Amino acid sequence: MLSIAGGVREFARATPKTVAVIDGERQLTYAELDDRSSRLAQALLGRGLTPGDRVGVLLGNRMEYPEIAAGLAKAGLVMVPLNPRLTMPEIEFILDHSQARAWIADGDYSCTLRLDDTYEKALAEASSHDPRIAVDERETFCVAYTSGTTGDPKGVQISHRSRVLTFYASALEWGLGPGRRTIAVAPMYHGAGFAFGYTAVFCGGTVSMLRSFDPAALLEMIARDRAQSVFLVPTHAQLLRPLMDGSHDLSSLDTLFFNAAALPKPLKEWVLDAFAGVGVHELYGSTEAGVVTNLRPAHARSKAGSVGHPWFATEVRVVDDEGQPVPAGTPGELFSRSPYLMNGYLHNEAATAACTTQDGFLTSGDVVVVDDEGFISIVDRKKDVIITGGVNVYPRDVEEALVTHPLVREAAVVGVPDERWGESVTAFVVCHDSLTTEALDAHVRERLAGYKTPKSYQVVEALPRNAAGKVLKRQLRDELTQREM
Repeated sequence: MLSIAGGVREFARATPKTVAVIDGERQLTYAELDDRSSRLAQALLGRGLTPGDRVGVLLGNRMEYPEIAAGLAKAGLVMVPLNPRLTMPEIEFILDHSQARAWIADGDYSCTLRLDDTYEKALAEASSHDPRIAVDERETFCVAYTSGTTGDPKGVQISHRSRVLTFYASALEWGLGPGRRTIAVAPMYHGAGFAFGYTAVFCGGTVSMLRSFDPAALLEMIARDRAQSVFLVPTHAQLLRPLMDGSHDLSSLDTLFFNAAALPKPLKEWVLDAFAGVGVHELYGSTEAGVVTNLRPAHARSKAGSVGHPWFATEVRVVDDEGQPVPAGTPGELFSRSPYLMNGYLHNEAATAACTTQDGFLTSGDVVVVDDEGFISIVDRKKDVIITGGVNVYPRDVEEALVTHPLVREAAVVGVPDERWGESVTAFVVCHDSLTTEALDAHVRERLAGYKTPKSYQVVEALPRNAAGKVLKRQLRDELTQREM
């Protein structure tokens, strides 16, 4: 049976002295990771938890994250990862909705186990015997809550099978296997951050924990720990850009892989030039579907803007609003079917049914275009498409035009209610330097049809993002509406 605890067990036997996790001055070997995760499993079972119970985990990126994940799996318990930046009411909603019977935290909370002397005392007093609670591989190992950008967050149930197969495929695709070194840059409480951070310890590699994103600290960590493969989101690349002056030793690095959103073409070109000789991948996926596509290094320049072909063991189809396949070059909604799909939303059958088909395909609500070579490009979120004057405008088209201006660092485009047009195109831009809206408008009009040109430009210091690095467009709309009231 596949279990996310399997890799820890295997490499504790095969390479017990190999370092599995690095967190600053602290390190865990595979033998220690196996021992501590077994002790945690016993400590939780000894507190009356039973297999199938859910346990909230509220931690930043730190050494204990992998051992807690493995320990819960050994005990047959289900992990409910929590974002440390959530407010207490948001935390309480998730704990209540998931019916969590315990929770572990590293902050000042009244929780079951706090990562201080209480946690260490519990491990020291517990048996080191692996309880090996049998759990079917299709059972849920984790309930990951979505960011709640369109209402209350939904609990995505992810199986052991889904994640174990993701770990193996990730090791094959992005070099996260035995003897390899990587860095947990994205937050471990998020689906992608956990998947790619934990792959290393599942597959015999070493992961270094970046406590919070600091571009200078990341470059120093790559040099210090000789990282070979690193997962980033486009925002990370933007923040790294001013520091890439050749003063850091990045010679160990051979693979970068990006997620959250397709890299804007100008930023993609910079990444390829700045990290010359490093294989750059762009993947697309979601918490519900797992990894869906990947654009591999061989096509990084020729197909910039694309997210590539379907990933291992993944089928896709692109359909119109009636569910009929669309021809190449025509926008349509992307559905995928693979062993990585979620088990459904917890306590929400209606939401599960709304995004799945009877034959097992799932949509994350994204509109794509497939070219005649099968390369997939994300056009936009279906819910973000702007209908102005009866014509569809895809925000990503406008955003791509905006970021070609040398003074624009990043941009987000939304539709806002308009009495005449239904919706009007509004652009939010983050600039490197001062820029007039007239100059920006002139730049865009040279590249886009008039109906796509923003009716309004809002210059902002930063774009709001969720843990995955995705822009919170609903928040932008709400803030604009409040300002105009």
